[in-house]
Amino acid sequence: MSIIEILFAAIREVLMWQNLAAMGVGVVGGILIGALPGLTATMGIAILIPLTFTMEPMVALGMVAGIYNGGIYGGAIPAILLGIPGTSSSIPTTFDGVPLAKRGEAGNALRISAWSSAVGGVASGFSLLLLAPPLATVTLLFGPAEYFWVALFGMCSIAILLGADPLKGLISSGLGLLIGTIGIDSVSGHERFTLDIYYLTGGFNLIVLLAGLYGLPPAIDLAQTAISQQIDAARTAIKESEHRFTDWPSLFPTWARSSMIGIVIGILPGVGGTMAAFLSYNETKRADKDPDSFGKGNYKGVAASECGNNADNASALIPTLTLGVPGNAVAAVIMGAFLVHGLQPGPGLFRSEPVLVYAFILQMILTAAILPVLGGSIAVRVFAPVLRLPQALIAPIVVSLSVIGVYSIQNSVFDIYALIGFGLLGYILQRTGFPLAPIVLGVILGPMAEQQLRLALIIARGDVLSIASSPVAMILIALIVLVLALPVVRMLLGRRARIDPKLN
Repeated sequence: MSIIEILFAAIREVLMWQNLAAMGVGVVGGILIGALPGLTATMGIAILIPLTFTMEPMVALGMVAGIYNGGIYGGAIPAILLGIPGTSSSIPTTFDGVPLAKRGEAGNALRISAWSSAVGGVASGFSLLLLAPPLATVTLLFGPAEYFWVALFGMCSIAILLGADPLKGLISSGLGLLIGTIGIDSVSGHERFTLDIYYLTGGFNLIVLLAGLYGLPPAIDLAQTAISQQIDAARTAIKESEHRFTDWPSLFPTWARSSMIGIVIGILPGVGGTMAAFLSYNETKRADKDPDSFGKGNYKGVAASECGNNADNASALIPTLTLGVPGNAVAAVIMGAFLVHGLQPGPGLFRSEPVLVYAFILQMILTAAILPVLGGSIAVRVFAPVLRLPQALIAPIVVSLSVIGVYSIQNSVFDIYALIGFGLLGYILQRTGFPLAPIVLGVILGPMAEQQLRLALIIARGDVLSIASSPVAMILIALIVLVLALPVVRMLLGRRARIDPKLN
């Protein structure tokens, strides 16, 4: 069969009512899962897989695609309404989403996040459809050394570019690295920093960390605010007529830039949508004429974060479907869904099941495209009224949801203790001006950087210089140096401006 015949056959399969219904149910379910603190798209798909044994592969994969796209977008809902990112990739969404919600524009923020998620998801789907075979070869240029520099670049850029004090950002990133080392060393098998506590042998669960750092501090603030003052319900209501966003063309450059960043990040196995969201946000802030407005309720900040993290979705499946290498945690679970239905991801998949694999790609595109219809309306009508609840009531709800979500992961009381510990740590760090995002990125990318560095040194037989010898590594090192030099350049320029007032 020619590629045109395969695509037409895939379209016919996708447009069958069973598959369309599965995609719709998946998107709605994914949004609800992503919107609940502690629950993720990865968890939703993992729970779904055992229930799909008796389903047709196309129906099951359509539901998987819906949960994937819906779950990543759903994380933006609590990020905007409560300041609690449903997923780690929604952390940058809180930077401008929360200020927008506080000034009564949560509806606009939710619509922009839905449309941005759709743009990023559709662009990512087309990259998977058109570029999977040639772009899969690009990942072959990245060995262990290159992945180490990628991880280091991600941590340095977030630590330096987020927050007012680069030193505090680097300290937060170092704290994340320390937390990420707790558990069993993946190379030697020895326990590290476990203090002989059995529950720490596997390290801290990322969801527990997220719920603690981003769930409990806002709840404490809400409780303090509720005690000290009464909040006017009209102030938190969504004012559709007065604040409806209409300047959509201004978001086009942000969408284009963030889509490209998310697609490129997604192609690299193991990097993930969190880095895509942060880099998209940082690049949008850097390119904007008014960077100081970011963090104060800039629509472009929400658009960049949500477009970037959703542009990672389908592109992360490029190495999964073509090489059998999962691009992120969700891709690994999706790979399991393929295997459950007798499909082996890898170079032979496009030859053995071309119609099915292209139909799945089209399902990824369609489920992303319907996010503004299902996601926008559901988010605004169902979740936006959360803002009208008394803050004294919201605080215990947030804590309860966080505790339930954390306990449901492993049915472990220790995770609840860890949740409280991270919550207190996050509250103290916020009060002292330390950014929380570098901690999360340090936990995510730290183990990856360590493992890849040690693997690169083993391959090079201890030759340290060899890890910086490839052209890709040199480019990444140059970018790291540039990012680390930015605070010094700013300081020198500021000092020069104070000395010579004519420069102001």
